[in-house]
Amino acid sequence: MTDDPLRVLCVDDEPGLADLVATYLERDDGFDCETTVETDPNAALDRIRSGSFDCVVTDYDMPARTGVELLSSARETHPELPFLLFSATEPDEIAAEMVRVGVTDYVGKDGGIEAYTTLVRRVEHAVDPEPSADGKTGFDGEVDLLDEDVDLDREAVSLDGVCTVGPDGTFEYVCEEYGELYGYDPDDLVGERWQRLHPDEEVEHIRTDVLPVVMEGDRWTGRSTGLRADGSTFPESKMVSTTSDGRLLISVSEYGGSGARADD
Repeated sequence: MTDDPLRVLCVDDEPGLADLVATYLERDDGFDCETTVETDPNAALDRIRSGSFDCVVTDYDMPARTGVELLSSARETHPELPFLLFSATEPDEIAAEMVRVGVTDYVGKDGGIEAYTTLVRRVEHAVDPEPSADGKTGFDGEVDLLDEDVDLDREAVSLDGVCTVGPDGTFEYVCEEYGELYGYDPDDLVGERWQRLHPDEEVEHIRTDVLPVVMEGDRWTGRSTGLRADGSTFPESKMVSTTSDGRLLISVSEYGGSGARADD
């Protein structure tokens, strides 16, 4: 590999998810990466044919064409381009398709924060593969979780729910685990303001002490207080950062400690 940043194309028909994947790839401290986001797989194919990408990460279930169909078409001009599926579709349902077209690797979306951490590792491996002890590389039909020897931010790995908040302060994407933590169906939160999930005093704290840090381009991690749909509160561990277009990327889990005030 060269010292130049890796160029990764992220394809998902849900804009919030595509942005989320791109953000995780770009924000990983040990991974030098530039991403391009595309929500239309047909447009993504045009980008692949005319561009110079080191890797493609794509969803499987998309209306215009599936991720496997996208790969099959891309192979006509780029037979060696690493191609990863990042999908909620169970791998055993599409295993034959993946093997037939030569999917490089598969990562399930339903693993919370661990799924995104695993995806970063798999992309890096796909671009610069090192065979394992049994000589295997690429997709083998199994979905691994985190290797014990990977140096990770343990607080970030333990976080369960992910969401994105638009520049207007409303939720654009909410994963199932995030919604469940607060007692909501994820779809019920989309379009709602982030303040709905915190008591008034915590909203003021986030506005005063958290958002200014994040808007300066830094990542904030600490503890805060969440507000559930039934009116109960709970201590939460949280990581907040911004995407390149001004969206908030929030990861959260229930904190198992004493619930002290969020860390500055």
